[in-house]
Amino acid sequence: MGTVVIVGGTQGQGRELAQAYADEGRDVVVTGRDQSRAETAAGEIGGNTQGIGFDLAEPHSIAAALADVGDVDHIVLAAIERDVQKVREYEIDAAIRLVTLKLVGYTEVVHALAPRLSSDASILIFGGLARDRPYPGSTTVTTVNGGVTALVRALVWELAPTRVNAIHPAIVGDSPQWRDMPPERHKALVDRTPIGRLVTMAEVVNASRFLLENRAINGLNLVVDGGWMCM
Repeated sequence: MGTVVIVGGTQGQGRELAQAYADEGRDVVVTGRDQSRAETAAGEIGGNTQGIGFDLAEPHSIAAALADVGDVDHIVLAAIERDVQKVREYEIDAAIRLVTLKLVGYTEVVHALAPRLSSDASILIFGGLARDRPYPGSTTVTTVNGGVTALVRALVWELAPTRVNAIHPAIVGDSPQWRDMPPERHKALVDRTPIGRLVTMAEVVNASRFLLENRAINGLNLVVDGGWMCM
């Protein structure tokens, strides 16, 4: 079997997915902005896991960083940077960085690894529900997550028969970003979620693997939100 490459696999949801594959004995590559941190994360994940450092916002460096990766079965593009942008208080450099990271950087990873994709390879891109529900400060985040939806459609066409899907999680209650939220904030979110709780990291991993491994699923933008979008 080929390698599972998880860009943004040193922390958060990407790391949870990397751990799941490593625990099954798969060859896994996790990437992060810093080489030392990526290597440390790979060591902690264990198994046949390798860490590679590069910055998605510097896309000209990506191909060289990934040059030694062998045959690839799955590419997961999970890296993200938190960004608060309001159009009346617009920070151009921050906006350029996030747009470059998530649209140009993601696409360059696929470009660099495309010749090494196996015959049954798949690609998964992480977006988010700011795509559908903007909030104050989400100007750039909403824009790039909308771009993910369009990117999936383009890559399905260009890379066929390689499958390409995206996952758009809601607030993940036990993730490092959200598990220490104030109780009143947690209650307000739960009250708006029909399943009566927030989704979990394990559930996002399960959904991610469905998109990566089910050979009939292609071109899907899957919302994982416990029904939150229905409220």
